Amino acid sequence: MSIKQEYLPITTLGHEDIREAVRGINAKYPLEYWSQKEKDQEFPQEYFLDFVKAGWTTMSIPTEYGGGGATISEACAMLEEVGAGGGATAACSTVHSSHIALSSIIKFGSDVIKERYLKRMVNGELAVSFGVTEPNAGTDTTRISTTAVRQGDHYIVNGAKVWNSHAQRAEKVLLLCRTSPRGENGAKPAAGLTMLMADLKVPQVTIRKIDKLGRNAVDSNEVWFDDLPVRADDLVGEEGRGFYQILPSVNSERILLAAECVGMGRWCLERGVAYAGERVVFERPIGKNQSVAHPLAQSYIELNAAGLAVRAAAEAYDAGAPPLEVGRLANVAKYLASEAAFKCADNVMQVHGGYSFATDYHIGRYWIELRPHKIAPVNNQMVLNFISENVLGLPKSY
Repeated sequence: MSIKQEYLPITTLGHEDIREAVRGINAKYPLEYWSQKEKDQEFPQEYFLDFVKAGWTTMSIPTEYGGGGATISEACAMLEEVGAGGGATAACSTVHSSHIALSSIIKFGSDVIKERYLKRMVNGELAVSFGVTEPNAGTDTTRISTTAVRQGDHYIVNGAKVWNSHAQRAEKVLLLCRTSPRGENGAKPAAGLTMLMADLKVPQVTIRKIDKLGRNAVDSNEVWFDDLPVRADDLVGEEGRGFYQILPSVNSERILLAAECVGMGRWCLERGVAYAGERVVFERPIGKNQSVAHPLAQSYIELNAAGLAVRAAAEAYDAGAPPLEVGRLANVAKYLASEAAFKCADNVMQVHGGYSFATDYHIGRYWIELRPHKIAPVNNQMVLNFISENVLGLPKSY
């Protein structure tokens, strides 16, 4: 028993060529591949290189920089299929990992920066981590305390970051740090933050891998910087404007991650429907019971709604809608997709009963890897704050 292809919740209309190509790559990597990578805590290098060779990791980068010049809608179709392919968040993180750093360098990097790094990043040769979150700042990015002090032709960086993905394998980190104190001379709290391309594999940097419940195929890390020198010409954009430079990437990131969630929800739903049709208890398929069928039907409806929200956000982004309108739709999509996908995984865990905890069924891996999407890259409470304040016009609560 399975869901008809034409009934599956999807985030975009058309783009079947993209979807079929990604499904072709996914088919090379069985579920056991992902279980083994998770068990070994090993980066899925083979999978990553297949996507690099096919141009999917840089498909939304402008063609003049070696990318595919794709729309966000096209990128959503690609990442949705990655999420639906069996690799869960580990696969999605592998494919989209370079997006923020690449976008920032293209939009704000000097000719020197582009010459130094861009080609290697586009080719997949240079892995770059993204360093924003700090142990004592979290969601309040304006309170980060990692500092960069200009000394001649270098900045000297001191501080710590946390939850840096790919820091074990990355050569560089796109680092957000303070070059002037928060609120100095009456400046806005977000002023004084600066982006630098800094080295990771040097003695002045200490990296410690974080033990996690899941998504161990992609590492997360604590990183400490102790008098790390960074060349002044490794400044990305304008000194003191780093916070504002990352904002253009926020909406696209939320839209793309929402598409991934819809894809992962699809995977879970298909497994739940198949199991409900095959599993016989009390001489009847368990799918005959409304207590089993209705949660699956509800998840189908919620994933469809999330897919439509992603579609609306992506189309607005591609059409050049005003930032606040795109932000409204992107936040709605992120919220609906992350909530619907995790709820679907939880429903399918219930359908599988005790077998949901057997690694052979793989649903538990999706359940674990979907849960962080309600927290990151922005937690859903902050999404509700955004909607409350910027859409509903209610007073700011923090």
